[in-house]
Amino acid sequence: MIRPEFNLSYRRFDSKSILISWPNLIENAVLFDVLSFKKSINLSGKPLVEVIIAYNSLLVVYDITIDNIYNEIKSLKTLYLDINYDINESKIIWKIPVCYDDYFATDLENISNNKNIDKDEIIELHYKNTYRVCFLGFLPGFLYLSNLNKRLYFPRKVQPDLNIIKGSVGIGGNQTGVYPSNSPGGWNIIGNSPIDFINKEKLHKISFASPGDSINFYPIDIKEHNYISNNLDSYIIESEVSND
Repeated sequence: MIRPEFNLSYRRFDSKSILISWPNLIENAVLFDVLSFKKSINLSGKPLVEVIIAYNSLLVVYDITIDNIYNEIKSLKTLYLDINYDINESKIIWKIPVCYDDYFATDLENISNNKNIDKDEIIELHYKNTYRVCFLGFLPGFLYLSNLNKRLYFPRKVQPDLNIIKGSVGIGGNQTGVYPSNSPGGWNIIGNSPIDFINKEKLHKISFASPGDSINFYPIDIKEHNYISNNLDSYIIESEVSND
């Protein structure tokens, strides 16, 4: 596969970190370029604390002060040119149950009225897509997912809700995602997933999913939602490995 070419910017973030930025695009080519560079940096033997990923940037955090920023940026640029770009690396597809019942889907009717699309069609358009995990934030375990059907694009709320319940599935602009815990938020809620999105027993990996993984939602009714909610200790998230 031909590797895409991006013009990256490098700048000192603070005395121990460098910020690397890609063009401001939300697309798979950028994501996989970011992931490939992150992997190369982690394998480079540099004295690192961590490499933090966002949509189109990497924050490279060192465990020592960067004395010569120009030499270190030059080293990173060389490393970028030599990375092994493997877009076919195996990733996991996670299958997530969602209840789209009106009880949970508090903003579904508003989206339907504004976009003149039946609620059932909105639901089908949402769960029939395969989404890509771009990065995790703004809450621990919150998965930012790309590849939302363009017919479902809908702006975030001007006045955020003060208490969105755990598991709420929302649409914000051209993205979809799931709130892993009770939180204020401005996304439009169209359903709820009963599973846990935070792994409290694995502090080194707070979410089951990683950037580059995929998410498939599938619809359930309230009865099944309640059953899963009451049996989380034995519930296992369905998944499969993909090389696509």
